[in-house]
Amino acid sequence: MTTSGFVKSAGALCALAIISACGSGSAVPSSTTGFSAAYIGKTLFVNGRPVTAARVAPAPSYAQLVPDAKAKDYEYIINDYGSYASIFDYPKSTKMLGKINNVGGQGCTNVQFGYGKKIIWIVAGPTQIQEYQVPNKLLNTLSVNYSFASSCAMDTEGDLAVGILYGSGRNGGGGGDVVIFKKGSTKGTAYATPLDEEFFDGYDPQGDLFADGFTGSRSGFALVELPKGSSKFVTIATSNRPNFPGSVQWDGTYMTVFDQTTNETYQYTISGTNATLKNTVTLSGSSDCAQTWLVKGLLYCGDAGNNGGEVFKYPAGGSPVATLTGSFDFPLGVTVAKR
Repeated sequence: MTTSGFVKSAGALCALAIISACGSGSAVPSSTTGFSAAYIGKTLFVNGRPVTAARVAPAPSYAQLVPDAKAKDYEYIINDYGSYASIFDYPKSTKMLGKINNVGGQGCTNVQFGYGKKIIWIVAGPTQIQEYQVPNKLLNTLSVNYSFASSCAMDTEGDLAVGILYGSGRNGGGGGDVVIFKKGSTKGTAYATPLDEEFFDGYDPQGDLFADGFTGSRSGFALVELPKGSSKFVTIATSNRPNFPGSVQWDGTYMTVFDQTTNETYQYTISGTNATLKNTVTLSGSSDCAQTWLVKGLLYCGDAGNNGGEVFKYPAGGSPVATLTGSFDFPLGVTVAKR
């Protein structure tokens, strides 16, 4: 992989298009680390690494957390790869409690609706993912044989699925693969998918694994499924055409896919290899939910475009009911766990 497409300069970052490449990249000074972003071909790279966000953020910022919910949870806004996850005790306190350092990207928990039983997983490096007991106790580190790890999902039986965003191809780099660690095993098994790049994944209650991403040099969105007990992913035809891959998650009734371009969540029913759009949940006020996380009645957005986060009513959508802002450095993920 080459990063020769980067051009560093002072000043604000140019506005990047969703699919077409920006004329050049530029660097925005961060409060904590250097920050540079550019497209190489049609893939967005930030600080030398491909990311699952569709847009880049302004310079990192700090503000207060605005409480809304009543559940006693921990919220994690997970920032750029190699930086940190910001921890909140929402809504007990409006102040950030602390950080988990040297992590970044996406996160996940092990119970439907995102309420992990005091356990979260965070992508921790190009080939690593780490398990934490809330709020920040490291329990385990797992490795994959491919760069770059992108997403994670966990089913109710303890299987952990880790997506591979980018690589040199099916035979060399694992781009588009999903690595599954069965019931806490330290050795994962890689499953090839029809995707060239895997962005997000999520399980349904039956243990079927869904993932989305791009095929054909980002020529088209695709949704794929690994049925429980199967060793082969199949392509799922959607009745509408999402633009940019977003989070894939079961919401209690539907399998959902978020579209980072339109800021909409699509609710699907799945029959065989067909996904039929039943409802669309539209968000306003967000810029780019690089990852969303569903809990009962709420949708959390880790907002790469606004360099912060929002909370929305779900499935109502509309404007945010709370703004989750704190010490951020280009949010790429969000997850929620029970205390």
